[in-house]
Amino acid sequence: MSVASLRRATRESVSGLPREFWWLWASTLVNRLGAFVATFMALYLTVDRGYSASYAGLVAALHGLGGVVSSVGAGVLTDRLGRRPTMLIAQVSTALSVALLGFMTEPLSIAAVAFLVGMASNASRPAVQAMMADIVRPEDRVRAFALNYWAINLGFALSSVGAGFVAEYSYLAGFLGEAVLTLICAVLVFLKLPESRPARTGGADDGPDEPPVGLGTVLKDGRFMGVVGLSFLISLIFMQAHVGLPVAMGHAGFSSSDFGLAMAVNGLLIVALQIPVTRFIEHRDPQKLLIISALLAGYGFGLTAFAGSVAVYALTVVVWTLAEIVNAPTQMGLVVRLSPLHGRGRYQGVYSLSWAVAALAAPLLAGTVIDRFGADWLWAGCAALGSLAALGYWLLMRGLPEPVAPVRPPREPQEPADADAVERAA
Repeated sequence: MSVASLRRATRESVSGLPREFWWLWASTLVNRLGAFVATFMALYLTVDRGYSASYAGLVAALHGLGGVVSSVGAGVLTDRLGRRPTMLIAQVSTALSVALLGFMTEPLSIAAVAFLVGMASNASRPAVQAMMADIVRPEDRVRAFALNYWAINLGFALSSVGAGFVAEYSYLAGFLGEAVLTLICAVLVFLKLPESRPARTGGADDGPDEPPVGLGTVLKDGRFMGVVGLSFLISLIFMQAHVGLPVAMGHAGFSSSDFGLAMAVNGLLIVALQIPVTRFIEHRDPQKLLIISALLAGYGFGLTAFAGSVAVYALTVVVWTLAEIVNAPTQMGLVVRLSPLHGRGRYQGVYSLSWAVAALAAPLLAGTVIDRFGADWLWAGCAALGSLAALGYWLLMRGLPEPVAPVRPPREPQEPADADAVERAA
């Protein structure tokens, strides 16, 4: 590809998105640059504090449980208070709780504050995703979600390297650094992002067939809850990259550096391929994309049963990373498509719950299967889950109506408008 072609492809990938999206994207990148707790909590507890691995696992579970608790509550706040206030509350709470965690020394206090950190750090997710759906046109959403996912992984990759050097100097500096970067996120939101929540006017824009949305509405939405269930299955598979894979490689005699080398392929591929792959899949059939991604995820991890060298492990990582690149933006686009205009926060909150619950279940599932039956059964189970998810997507998306194209003149450029107002009114 020539330099001119590369420039044209890059320009097409980032053009046409509103200014507010890029400020939201920047806040996501800054937030992930400070992902110290999620990356180094286990090392901090076992190496720096001298606690057991089982205690570190308990703290990680409590951190995940906090995310489960906050998912639904944050979704409700997103619809009631608005996207911007929910993000500000979540980010300021995250900064304060992360800073506090760095000063905790007693086991009980560490566990309690880790639970609070899990609650606060997960609370902004429904608001971010709902705001992105509000401000980006329907035809650009897959691309927007892909760019946001790219920022998450780019920030995480850079933070893993930088925070590793910081941890060698001082773990407390890592906690405080994450707190500062999270506060910078809050400042960006406060200064640059207007509220995007669609207001109910009582007119045609509210949609005559859209009743008030509560949590009961979400739970009774069969097709959407099917998406949540399938997301849970896919999440269980992807979580094995951080749970089952390191344990299995350790049992097979590989070192932590070998695991790090294999996993580095994941970050490199996402940073390198997320944008071009998204350009390729952007306007393709989401049903086929989700089926393919489920099969790639399941059988990518399934192939791990045959790995005997770091190179082969890295090859399996390539397969399931391609699934991750395709699945993340496509599934997020489907969630928005199924969410009513004035219930996006609640729908996003319940969707986030699938990942949070999987983060709790995956370690227990992987440990039990490996201890009782061996790692090969875990990888066979991943292949089976991938096949089940692919079948589920095929059944779930049959007869899914196409989104209605906008027919109303756009609002003034300076007025932040909801991209779906026309869809819901039509």
